[in-house]
Amino acid sequence: FNIELNFFGENMKLLFTLMLLIFTISFTEAAHHDHKSVEGSNPFILIARIHVKEGMVEEYLDIANEVDNAVELSEPGMLFHNFDADPDDPLAFTWTEVYSNSEAFIKHDANPPVQEYVKKHSELADGFTIEIYGNVSKKVIETIDRLGVPLKHFKTTRVGYVREKNFKEY
Repeated sequence: FNIELNFFGENMKLLFTLMLLIFTISFTEAAHHDHKSVEGSNPFILIARIHVKEGMVEEYLDIANEVDNAVELSEPGMLFHNFDADPDDPLAFTWTEVYSNSEAFIKHDANPPVQEYVKKHSELADGFTIEIYGNVSKKVIETIDRLGVPLKHFKTTRVGYVREKNFKEY
């Protein structure tokens, strides 16, 4: 759908769309965030912002497509994986990823096609930052720190819920 949310900006529009997707998957019982759960057992959103070097966009789109196809086939814990173009900067792109839990991210990081993508990224791009929305395990934070990628982590408050039934399979 196409809703004009200019007053929220593009970031908020993307997050609104993702949250709507997650929360409308089904109408099952939901656990509120004040519900005690095992650390890292909840789903979360990761936004990776990429800036491609001048003249390298087509090559970058090729490696993005390659890793996207591999992730789809090999990572059932990756619930949503999308590569979007910035409307204002032809060299800026955003990976939007929804993980079923923290272990799904650890598996993503260890996935050989993802590791190959990261190597190729450094040849074709000059920017990479990560934002996480939701609570994650310490191992996720340690993994991102090891990568040396700037991270901004938006931790979950006591407000909100997760439809846990939708995320138990992975």
